This record gives sequence, structure tokens and C-alpha cells, in this order.
Amino acid sequence: MRPRAEMSSWALRLRVMLTFLLSLCCRALPDQIRYSIPEELAKNSVVGDLAKDLGLRVQDLPARKLRVSAEKEYFTVNPDSGDLLVGDRIDREQICGRQLLCIVHFDVVAENPLNIFHVAVIVQDINDNTPLFKQNKIALKIGESTKPGKTFPLDPAQDSDAGLNSLQRYHLHDNEYFDLAEKQTSNGHKYPELILKHFLDREELNFHQLVLTAVDGGDPPRSSTTQIQIQVTDANDNPPVFSQDVYRVTLPEVVPPGFSVLQVTATDQDEGTNADITYSFHTVDEHVEQFFNLDKITGEITTKDNLDFEIANSYTLNIEAKDPGDLASHCSVQVEILDENDCAPEVIVTSVFTPLPEDSPPGTVIALIKTRDRDSGENADVYCQILENTGFMLKSFSKIYYKLVTDRALDREEISEYNVTITATDRGKVPLSSSTSIILHISDVNDNAPVFHQTSYMIRVAENNLPGVSIAQVTAWDSDLGPNGQVSYSIVGSDLHREWSVFVQRAVYREQLRALQLILQARDQGSPTLSANVSLRVLVGDRNDNALRVLYPALGPMAQRSSTRCRAPRSRATWSPRWWRWTLTWDTMLVLQARDPGLFSLGLRTGEVRTAPTLGDKDAVRHGGEPPLSATATLHLIVADNLQEFYLVVALALVSVLFLLAVILAIALRLRHSSSPTAWSCFQSGLSSKSGSRIHPNYTRTEFNFLNVTLEVAPLQDLLCGDPSVVACLNNGDPRLVDDASFSSHVFPILLEFCLLSFIAPPSSLLPNDFF
Repeated sequence: MRPRAEMSSWALRLRVMLTFLLSLCCRALPDQIRYSIPEELAKNSVVGDLAKDLGLRVQDLPARKLRVSAEKEYFTVNPDSGDLLVGDRIDREQICGRQLLCIVHFDVVAENPLNIFHVAVIVQDINDNTPLFKQNKIALKIGESTKPGKTFPLDPAQDSDAGLNSLQRYHLHDNEYFDLAEKQTSNGHKYPELILKHFLDREELNFHQLVLTAVDGGDPPRSSTTQIQIQVTDANDNPPVFSQDVYRVTLPEVVPPGFSVLQVTATDQDEGTNADITYSFHTVDEHVEQFFNLDKITGEITTKDNLDFEIANSYTLNIEAKDPGDLASHCSVQVEILDENDCAPEVIVTSVFTPLPEDSPPGTVIALIKTRDRDSGENADVYCQILENTGFMLKSFSKIYYKLVTDRALDREEISEYNVTITATDRGKVPLSSSTSIILHISDVNDNAPVFHQTSYMIRVAENNLPGVSIAQVTAWDSDLGPNGQVSYSIVGSDLHREWSVFVQRAVYREQLRALQLILQARDQGSPTLSANVSLRVLVGDRNDNALRVLYPALGPMAQRSSTRCRAPRSRATWSPRWWRWTLTWDTMLVLQARDPGLFSLGLRTGEVRTAPTLGDKDAVRHGGEPPLSATATLHLIVADNLQEFYLVVALALVSVLFLLAVILAIALRLRHSSSPTAWSCFQSGLSSKSGSRIHPNYTRTEFNFLNVTLEVAPLQDLLCGDPSVVACLNNGDPRLVDDASFSSHVFPILLEFCLLSFIAPPSSLLPNDFF
């Protein structure tokens, strides 16, 4: 009960001391957000409400972009709630080793506006490590002449935990000859010592086996054991003695491996083999044996590896000198490491805002940069600079933080990517420096309108073109990228109200349109949209696409007896396009087809048809266009022996027609006489035949004696009723009965006289000169 009460009292004092140290640490870290958590918390465990502790509102978190800036991401920030979360496994022993107080420092960055907050998280130890001995067995040799009270240091157990969870005590199982005592080194490490309570008697018992237990202060406590095997030997009563208990030495960190640090010496008053001394490290940490060697015969200490002030600035070497009788003594060597400017400063880019819009104004923050130098003093005083003139500059806003900002306006079309090299230099006697490069990509904005290759365009297009055929190609260039540089074309104005495009939508005729003015527009796809206009003048060229048309003469007969010198009616041909390629051309006319090509001659330019010894059927006209087009006209010529015979033929045809009409009329009258008179009253009283003279007075008189017709004809009733010029009807409408013989005596003599006259009299005397 008493040891447990003493342990509780000691634990209480340790807790008070730890609380006092924490309060001092907290006072030493002003303007910090502090949290305390146990180690080995699960990932995404909540450490604290960081947003609330920083005075930020939850709704502002997306805009402030709260995040952790640290080399190792032990912690993260929940972007929605602002809680500080555990981001990775936190092993206190791995982070802080055997330090009593373990604090993880990191920075929290908030944007819009830019703020940096310092956060300290105290990692509390939990009892997750068991005290362990280096060896399962400890072998000792003790002379039988050893006096009671003699102490024998034993190898300690190692516990990686700290505080109450670290190694607290040792326990030796009950035995008759030995007792256990606990000692503490200068650095606070505990180690056990075996105390001889009675004289040993080798003859009675030459071997003793004990069990040593190491126990930590956790709840529940953890423990481990080792065996102590003691061999009783003959007397060797003088242990080695060091020349001094503590040695102190100072070393620069740049000493090479194998460098001699110090040689310790011990003497033994015994003689012979009992005076042979061997040296070894005793109760030292593993990292000491990693950097130092000890010659077990000479006691010389040398460096095994390169020392580094940034890893450890001092070492404590516990050395044991032992004679063959296992009598030993101990001393300590304090090695202090001097800092040298052997670490170049580091440039750490914590945030980069890329790509950067090209319209960013000067002073825009691009990146946050942190410097670090593991040296101390002036060797750790670092400044940053940009050696090249790239349009960027660094601004310091704390001792180790810089921000990279733009120094002038950017233009992606001029430079689309920047390689900014940042150099950090310390202020040591021999300055060291290091550099890092940041690749900045400039993103495009729509700041360039399309540009045509020419200020205006003029093209020539032949008329009668095929619809949909390209007549011109215009090109505009936009130096922007993506949609900002994609150009589309349209017609925004024309003389024909959008009946034209760069692809002709329908055929064009020069006779309808000679020139056209178009306004073309090139437009990009950016936002806002930029555009450029250019004028396109289209000249329509003539093409030989209109055939000739014969306008004169109207077709008519000619006499065969015309002489070859007599001119036929002149043929006229027309052609619409008179200009082709700005050259005046004339119509050319020729006979295209005739039964006998020698019948006519045609004027090449005038179109006059002249008779040859014989007459033909067809003639044709054509012009001199390219390709040549033509028109045809057919002249029907009636060939007669003389002109009088031609007239006689015409007269006979007329007489035959009149005679046929008279027969038809007589038959109609006969049928009417045999039927109702009323049904045949087709001519009313208001109708009359008014005929004028159609024959000009240029005729010859010829007298004929007509024979009387004795043929009886049936009377005709109401045939010309209503005509006041006919004797057959009265003015009051009462028709007189006319018999057939009377009608025949009037009509047939007239017809017969006309027919005979046509055979006897010359046709020229009966018809006008221009009748044909």
C-alpha cells in the first residue's frame, strides 16, 4: 500500500507540473487557436469548431475557401461546417518522440480577403506502448567477496509513451540476496540497479536467477519482464574508475564520419586480468549508437555518420567501464553540436491560382509562398526575390510568407504561359539559396475581334451561274482561343435584301443585275460577342445566253419570175446581250437549211434575202457571240407560172366556197317552207346587214350577158325578215309571200354572173393591188 500511495502522490505532482508547463506554453503562443486531442483519433474525427473560433460565419465558408496549409496533412477543414477534422493517423511517439509536450503547429488560410491563422494542437499521449527490455536475459557475474550494498546497474526498459503512460517503476520478484533500486539519468530516464543484500557464497550457490518487471503508469498499466542470471565468481574487489564523471565536448555539425570526438579512460587497482577494462555504451538511446562509435579497448569515441544540428543539437553518451570480474563504473559524455550554414532555404508553394485570366488587373494574387530554413540564427534568416523581369513581383506580409502578384497587365495572345522562378537566400556568412519554379497558364478572354485579311473585296461572277456554287471565299482571323476564336460568317446587308450570299442562291442574269454590294460580318462565339464587317462588291459579267429572234418579215408568197437582182423582204433578227467582255460584236446571218442552197443569198450583216435563179425553203440568222447562238425562220414560197394564174386559182377557190354556201342556203329554205314559219323566224326586225365597200376603185369594167334561169324554185319565206334593205319584207314586219321561182330569179343570176366574171376578167382588175 505504501508504494502505491507514493506513486499516486508522485503522479499528482507530475500532473500539476504538466498543467503549469501547458499554461506557460499557451502564454508563449499568443494569437493562436489551440486545441487538445488524444493521439490515435480516427480519421475525420472532429477536433473543434474552427470557423466559430475564427469568428467566421458558416454561410461565408464557400467564399472564404478555408483550408489547412501544412507540410503533412494531419488535419483538414470541413468546407461545409468549418469543423477541424483529423486527416491522417496521429502517432504522438512518431511526431514528437519522447518529448513531454507534443504540439502540432500549422496554418489555416482564408481567402477573400486573405488571412492566415496559426493553430496549435496539443496531442495528448495514450497508453498504447508497453515498456520493453532490449534483452530477454541479463547476465551478471558477482564475486563472492562483494560486500553487501554493492549496486549493479541493469539495462533499462524502453517505453515510447510520455507522461504517466511512460515507464514508471521496476519490480523485482522476492528473493533472499538482492534488492532493487531505481535511478534516473540527467535526461530523466529511469534505470534499475540491483543491490546486494548479503554476502554471496559461491560454494553454497553459484548461480542466481531473478525476474525483473517494468511497469508504466497507464490505466490499465502495461508491463514486461526480463530474467537476471547471476554467476557468482571469485573475488575481484576493485572496479575501474574514470578520470572524471562527466565529459563535455563541442562539435561542429559538418565533421565527417570517423572524426575522433573524445577518449575516455578508466583505471583498475587490481592486477592481472582483473585489471583489464572494456568500455561500452550504457543506457543510451538508439540514435546515439547511430551517430557515435566507442572503441571497447581504448575508449575512443568517433562519429559514425554525419551529424545534423537540425535533427539534434546535443547528445548524452553514458559509458561503462568494466573489468573481467564484472566490476564497473560509469561516466557521461555531453556532446553539443554547433550549427553551420549547411541547409539551403526552402521555398514552399502553399497555393497557386492558375489558370489566370488575361484580364486580371495588376496586383492580383497568384500564389502564396512560404520559406523555411532548418538552420538557426542568421543562417535561418531568409528573403525571397524574382530575378527575371516577368511582370510579377513578391510581396512579404509576414516573416516567412510571401504572395506572388501581377505587376502589369497580361496578354495571352502575346505570352500564354509564364515560368516564374522564385529564389530564396539566407543571410549566413556563406549564403545559400534555392529556387523553385511556378508554371502559370494564362486563360483566354474574348478581347480580340475577328480581322479580315482585306479591308474590302471585289469579285467578278459570270451570269447564268449554277445555284449554290461558291463565288467567293473570305477569311477572318481571331487570335483568341476556343469559342472566343471560332468565327462564323453572315451577310448583314446587301442591295438585294439578302437574296445573295457568298454562295449564290439562284441564277443571276446580267440583263437584270450588273453589280451588287454585300456587307459580310465575321462574328466570334465569345461572351460578349465581337464582330467585324467587310464590303464585298460583286460584278456580273455577260455570257452569250440569249438566242436571236426573227422580227421581220411576215411570211408571204413571192412570184417565181422575180429576177435575181430583186430583193426579198428583209429578215431582221434581234439579240439581247450586245456586250461580252467589253467587245462590240455584230449579228451574223446565214441560210441554215434550204432545199436548194442556191435559191437565195442572205446579207451577212443586213439580213436581206435576195433571190437567186431558184428559190429555197428556209433561212437562218446567227450572231458572233461565244458560244454562237442562232434562230431559224422558215419561208414558205408558193411557185406559180405567172401572177394571173395565181389570182385565178384564188378566184376559183372563192367561187367554190360561195357556190357551196348557196346550195346549203337553198336546202335550208326548202326545209323551212315545209315547216312552221314561226320556228324559222331567226332574223328579227332589228337586225340588218350593213356592209361597206371593201374593194378599192382600181378595177376594169367588163360587161356580160347572163342567161335566164328557168329552174323552178320553191318560195322562200322570212329568210331575210327584218332587214330593211331586202324587198322581201315590209317595214311594218308583215312578210310578203315570195315564191321559189322569184327567189331563184334574183339569187342565181347574181352568183352566175360573179363566177363568169371571175373567169373572163383579169384578176388585177377585180382585186386591189395590195390585196396580197
